[in-house]
Amino acid sequence: MFVDEVKVNVKAGNGGNGMVAFRREKYVAKGGPSGGDGGHGGDVIFEVDEGLHTLLDFRYNRHFKAKHGENGMSKGKHGKNADHLIVHVPPGTVIYEIETDKMIADLVSHGQQATIAKGGRGGRGNIRFATSQNSAPNISENGEPGEEKDVRVELKMMADVGLVGFPSVGKSTIISTVSAAKPKIASYHFTTLSPQLGLVSVDEDRSFVMADLPGLIEGAHEGSGLGHQFLRHIERTRVIVHVIDMASTEGREPYDDYVTINNELEKFGNELKDKKQIIVANKMDMPNAEDNLAKFKQKVKSEVQVFPISAITKAGIKELVFGIANLLDTVPKEKQTLEEVIIHEPENTEVFTISRLDDGSFQLSGERLEKMFKMANLQSDEGVQRFSRQLRHLGVDEMLREKGAKDGDTVHLFDIEFEFIE
Repeated sequence: MFVDEVKVNVKAGNGGNGMVAFRREKYVAKGGPSGGDGGHGGDVIFEVDEGLHTLLDFRYNRHFKAKHGENGMSKGKHGKNADHLIVHVPPGTVIYEIETDKMIADLVSHGQQATIAKGGRGGRGNIRFATSQNSAPNISENGEPGEEKDVRVELKMMADVGLVGFPSVGKSTIISTVSAAKPKIASYHFTTLSPQLGLVSVDEDRSFVMADLPGLIEGAHEGSGLGHQFLRHIERTRVIVHVIDMASTEGREPYDDYVTINNELEKFGNELKDKKQIIVANKMDMPNAEDNLAKFKQKVKSEVQVFPISAITKAGIKELVFGIANLLDTVPKEKQTLEEVIIHEPENTEVFTISRLDDGSFQLSGERLEKMFKMANLQSDEGVQRFSRQLRHLGVDEMLREKGAKDGDTVHLFDIEFEFIE
């Protein structure tokens, strides 16, 4: 089964909690702090594996969750950092964040990696909070939550050559003739339901990968037929091989087919219309093919090469293969690097928001505020005092006053509530 688009959830590991602990030591208050830091949570990393050609594994596993970091330990011991979760994907994989619909990674080379969800850092133990004024702090941090995202994973096949054309013009027969690919071949439309790849050997030094893509029809760029689902696979190809039924076996004019398909490529965008093309005049062994070819050549641009062939009798196949290889020699491959993809930063930099509820109380919210809240250890008085100072430094008190908060008003912060005090 060929799978080229899936939606998955990725969750990085949380950081481990810092620890509050004291050692036994003479002449040191409470023995001195010895609580260690928590370990970092694991990242979720997508890595290209050139042995994969489909996203089939994602069909049965839609959730990828990295492990959490270990909590800090006594005697100043650091919790163990969690291992990263490596998710293998085929070359040509593109990852989009569903919420923003932004592309966050485009992976094409073997071994290339992208960190899709970043693991949380470990919380600090009380040994980190010791000062000259407070030599025995009873305070620690919880681990930072790991990132969680819903992402759309798409596959754009990495082929040098893409066969395009109306259904039943002979694309599957061509790729089965020039390579070892064995697509399903029948006389009805949309026999090819998924792209097929084949390696074509030209001579000792040259070869190329050819993709047989499902037939296009008019309106494919808008989702008609199977075109919209597979047009994106043409984006990666360096050369487009346009296959045309020159015998007009289904009553269509060959030149009209040529114009219609090119219009669909242009409307789909992504500069498909600017890619190098070769025209394959197929079914030349049938009646009227020669006359139609002569009329076609009068209308088509002279700079586009036309190769008359018969995929059934294999006439002209050798010339076509060498023609494609020669054209590929003139089209440079895109330079790819193995550098790690940089994930875009969130545009929303707002720290917190305050809203007034119907009962007159106030609600605090915000991503950064939520992270601070989850990392705050509110089990001790010192922890509560530290979190209160953090809120004041963020300007929460000042903003509450601007919103009309008065002494004694209730303020909600996630699952806790407190009174506003002037």
